[in-house]
Amino acid sequence: MNILYISISGNTRAFVKRLEAYAVEQHQLDPKNPLIGSKEISENSPFEIESAPFFTFVPTYLEGGNGVDSGDTEILTEVMREYLEYEDNFKHCLGVVGSGNKNFNYQYCLTAKQYSEAFKFPFLADYELRGTAADCERVYHILKENSLN
Repeated sequence: MNILYISISGNTRAFVKRLEAYAVEQHQLDPKNPLIGSKEISENSPFEIESAPFFTFVPTYLEGGNGVDSGDTEILTEVMREYLEYEDNFKHCLGVVGSGNKNFNYQYCLTAKQYSEAFKFPFLADYELRGTAADCERVYHILKENSLN
């Protein structure tokens, strides 16, 4: 399974690395369990054409508004949106996983929800900040299930 992610504060990177380690453990228990490969997208990333299916992991960074009726603007993660738009890379995305701070109420994982709506791929899962061990297990199984479809 392939993951494209963007990490501003390091939380998404830490979660993806723990998810990769969990996948190794699961693969060792049963070789039918898939491993995870990941690629971090940043301002310095060269844009490439993606040809293999992947999942997108994106944190939430917004400016202005409340995300409900007064609007908001995506900040800091725009390069992921641009990467997905590049040569229609989004067409290979199997779904998006969002993260954020639950203190943000409705805006929690709003960037991932907006990507789901804009690119027409499913919002699969969420986790708060760096996630927990239970989040890693839950998200791994959701990715595994959605990579088989």
